[in-house]
Amino acid sequence: MHGSWSSVVAVGLLTLSSNASPLTPYKRAPSFDYSGSKVRGVNTGGWFVLEPWITPSMFEGNGAVDEYTLTQELGKDAAKSKLSQHWNSWITQADFNQMAAAGLNHVRIPIGYWSVIPRDGEPYVQGAYQVLGQALDWAQAAGLKVMIDLHGAAGSQNGFDNSGRYGSVQWTQGDTVAHTIKVLNKIRDDHASHPAVSAIELLNEPMGPNLDMNTVKQFYMDGWGNLRDSKVAIAFHEAFIGVTSWNDWGAGMANLLLDTHHYEVFNVDQLGMSPDDHIKSACDFGGQMASNNKPTISGEWTGGITDCAKWLNGKNKGARYDGTFENANAIGSCAGKSSGSVANLSSDDKSNIGRFIEAQLEGYEKGAGWIFWTWKTEGAPEWDMQDLMANGLFPKPVNDPSARKYSGICG
Repeated sequence: MHGSWSSVVAVGLLTLSSNASPLTPYKRAPSFDYSGSKVRGVNTGGWFVLEPWITPSMFEGNGAVDEYTLTQELGKDAAKSKLSQHWNSWITQADFNQMAAAGLNHVRIPIGYWSVIPRDGEPYVQGAYQVLGQALDWAQAAGLKVMIDLHGAAGSQNGFDNSGRYGSVQWTQGDTVAHTIKVLNKIRDDHASHPAVSAIELLNEPMGPNLDMNTVKQFYMDGWGNLRDSKVAIAFHEAFIGVTSWNDWGAGMANLLLDTHHYEVFNVDQLGMSPDDHIKSACDFGGQMASNNKPTISGEWTGGITDCAKWLNGKNKGARYDGTFENANAIGSCAGKSSGSVANLSSDDKSNIGRFIEAQLEGYEKGAGWIFWTWKTEGAPEWDMQDLMANGLFPKPVNDPSARKYSGICG
């Protein structure tokens, strides 16, 4: 895609032997060739940014709906104790080794602003950022590349529980954008030169339709400007304005990586699609990704063809699929799908999920690749890569096309 990656390397080499180059050299190209190699990765969801549906045990028996209200309810000392225990056990070196053994080459690690630069008066507790530093060494030892993903910004960029705070979108009010830039600069200073770090994502899922897109684009440009001399790719999310709507933006900005998140479970029309329609949709989406002028990855996606996973739509909220969320008309039953292991799914569900996963692998590899959401859960069978792999629904090794059962599913 425009050869910007290889030319950066060439410029870097040129300046070693001569100062005659009129170009300003970047120190070096990212340690992964995003325009030439396929990203095959997984997210460590629910590790440093809690989500009730990934680890419901953290949210049972309390009134909390997100990390903000959990730490608020527990108080600093109890929260620090509970969360430290979680950070030190949810993902370990053994997980990174397993990821690498499965043929993955990337891990995307979400982190919240409060772990990097906390803000006065907020209940969040710190300590996750230190474990992130350790995780980079684990990734390096396992031979994995890391995308550090700023998953939550001050004020909440999308109002989702995965931003740290469920509710209104207040990012871009007050000094929140300036604070976000400071957080990114600290991540850059601390970690951009780590040999495992090949990309930094400026911000996960800013809710473009609820924000001034000029502000979002300016933030992306400022973030890119601060990171461009590092050795990392600079990932940016398409902000829900459409995966193909960024081709006329970013001219002259090297090392950009577009991130889009493809889910087919968050509205009733998608949930009503047949398994074959889900497959066609995933394959078509891969074609859209491939039509872009920047390397484009699907940085979050799932095996889910229902929204049945317990609390997926928020704590104590039901599912559209079985009609228990927002008065939706039921499409089917969530029995066996809301919790438990992949092993307990019906043979039809297993087959449909397996085909959908493989369609997405094939589709997204038309683009620059994919990063599955998420590595492990406490029992959300459609979303748990570790469990899906153990039960043969997610092919492994993922980098071996012959391991796929439905080769050529996109036609």
